[in-house]
Amino acid sequence: MSTVATHSRTDTVPDQAGEVILEVRNLVKYFEVGGGFLGGHSAVVKALDGVSFSIRRGETLGLVGESGCGKTTTGRCILMLERPTSGQVIFEGRDLTTLAPAELRAMRRKIQVIFQDPYSSLNPRMTVGQMIAEPIAVHGIVRERKARNERVQELLSVSGLLPSMADRYPHELSGGQRQRVGIARALAMEPSLIVCDEPVSALDVSIQAQIITLLERLQDRYNLTYLFVAHDLSVVRHVSDRVAVMYLGKMAEITDRASLYAEPLHPYTKALLSAVPIPDPVVEAARERTVLIGEVPSPLNPPSGCVFHPRCPIAIDECKRVIPGLKEVRPDHYAACIRL
Repeated sequence: MSTVATHSRTDTVPDQAGEVILEVRNLVKYFEVGGGFLGGHSAVVKALDGVSFSIRRGETLGLVGESGCGKTTTGRCILMLERPTSGQVIFEGRDLTTLAPAELRAMRRKIQVIFQDPYSSLNPRMTVGQMIAEPIAVHGIVRERKARNERVQELLSVSGLLPSMADRYPHELSGGQRQRVGIARALAMEPSLIVCDEPVSALDVSIQAQIITLLERLQDRYNLTYLFVAHDLSVVRHVSDRVAVMYLGKMAEITDRASLYAEPLHPYTKALLSAVPIPDPVVEAARERTVLIGEVPSPLNPPSGCVFHPRCPIAIDECKRVIPGLKEVRPDHYAACIRL
C-alpha cells in the first residue's frame, strides 16, 4: 500500500441532505462468454449484481474492493460505455439508461472520465493541444479557433502544465504529465461529475501525491463531484468523503470515511483494513488481524446466498441461503450482512 500523503481531509462531509447528483439503483451487468471456435455452451459473468449507491453534489465517493470486484465496470456503466443489463443510472434527475443517442450525447458532456493508464488513454498521433481542443470544438463549447486555443492553454495551466506543452505529443511527456493532460481533457467539457478510474495507480508514489492534490484543488475551484475508483485504501482515505466497499459485484458497506476506517462493520471491510500496514511497528505488532481464507470466487459461478460466505470468519449456515441487502446498521452507515 502506498503512503501518498501525511495528512487527510477534515472529517467533515457534505450536508447529508444535500442534492444527489447521481443515483445508481439495482445496477446489473452480465457479460456473455462464448464457447470459442468449437462452439459449446456460453456462460455468463456476473460483473455487477444489484449495485446501488448515490453521490451528492460536490463530494467524493471512494469505490474500493479487490481486483475483479466490478469497480471499473460500475464506472463504465455510469458513463454508458457499457450498457447495463438492468437497473437505473439517474444523473441530475434523468435516467441515462433510457435516453436516445442524441440525448445521451448531450448528457455525456457533464460526465467525464480520467482513465487509469495515462500511456494508453492518449492518442499518440495527436498533440496535447489537439486532444484537448477536439471535444471543445465537437460540442461547440468554444467556436472560435483563437479563443479555443486560449482555452486549451488555460486548461493546461490549471492542470499544472506549461501552456507551451500544447505542441507536444504524448511520447514526449512523463507519466505524471500525461495524466495531467487527461485531467485537462476531462475539464475541457466543463463537467459536473468525473469518474476517476484508478487515476494514480500507474504512477510513482511522489507523483500520486501531486495528482491527488491537483484533483482536490480542481474540485474546490470548479465544484466537481468525483467517483474515485481505487484499490489503495490509503489513497481513498485521503481523498474521499464517503467510501463504498464492493465484493464480487455487490455492495458490502457504505458510510462516511471516518466511520469506515474507525469502526468498519462488514467482515470483508475489516479484513481489507487489517491488511493496510501501519508505520508504527509497536501498533502494527499489537493490532488484531483478520486473515481471509481461500480465493475470490469466480463471477462465472458465484456462491449462493451471501457471495462472501465461503471466506467469511463469522459465516453461519443461513449465510449460504440468504442474499443480504444493504441495511442501515448505524445512522448513514450501511452494510450487507445478516450477522449485523
